[in-house]
Amino acid sequence: MFFTSTNHSSKPLSLLHPNIPPMLSIGIITRGKYGRRLLDTITHRTEFTVSSADIPPTLPDFIDEPAPFVDNLDLDPGVLSSDLLITYSLNPDITPEIVKRAASAGAKAIIIPGGWASAGDPEQMKEISAQYGTRILVEDICCDIGGDTDSTDYTDPTINEFASVLGRPRLEVQLGDGEISDVKVICGAPCGSTWWMAKHLKGVPVSEAPARAGLLVQQYPCRAVRGMTGGIHHSAELHKRAMEAAIKKYYGDND
Repeated sequence: MFFTSTNHSSKPLSLLHPNIPPMLSIGIITRGKYGRRLLDTITHRTEFTVSSADIPPTLPDFIDEPAPFVDNLDLDPGVLSSDLLITYSLNPDITPEIVKRAASAGAKAIIIPGGWASAGDPEQMKEISAQYGTRILVEDICCDIGGDTDSTDYTDPTINEFASVLGRPRLEVQLGDGEISDVKVICGAPCGSTWWMAKHLKGVPVSEAPARAGLLVQQYPCRAVRGMTGGIHHSAELHKRAMEAAIKKYYGDND
């Protein structure tokens, strides 16, 4: 879900486009193991600039006064003022306070992974967005970012620039002798699972590739929720569809 008080061009921005603005700066709030893979993926798979600040992996069950608690975290102002802040605070008490501070520091957009259980009060987020004109996106899993580029949810240039490289998977494939001979990741999951999947798909029969793609993503040590539905299973389905689309495009381009 997006909140905003401003209107932006709906044209997505790409790192490969010759007329893109200066490179996007991304700040990440990590919490223990959460956010580390995103930090690694941005560093090794993109040209974005990235900085991070860590908060303790263990927090109190209830934080009655978020402002002084966040004061004591001593978060780097430079991280909060990045073009895009992604916060893995994963706590509904302090996340709104972190979001407010980032918005007031000039962050153009903020992504909150983990869904609303981690984000806090939707009305409070709406008020922050309206006050500072900052886009706020709450997603259950990060590999669903940028899924519907025709939606008004994806009319923000900061989010679009990020989602041109990291978000819902997009692939290109090469086929030979009925097998996958190469997989190019156009856009991959922020946790890095798409690149790991691509490496392990070479040599797989074309007919088995979509299902194998989904299975491989579930085997990758992603932090998405594991259970009967949603979470890692949704991620697997997204990668399966991406492989199906890539194979279909290959046959269409080579008719």
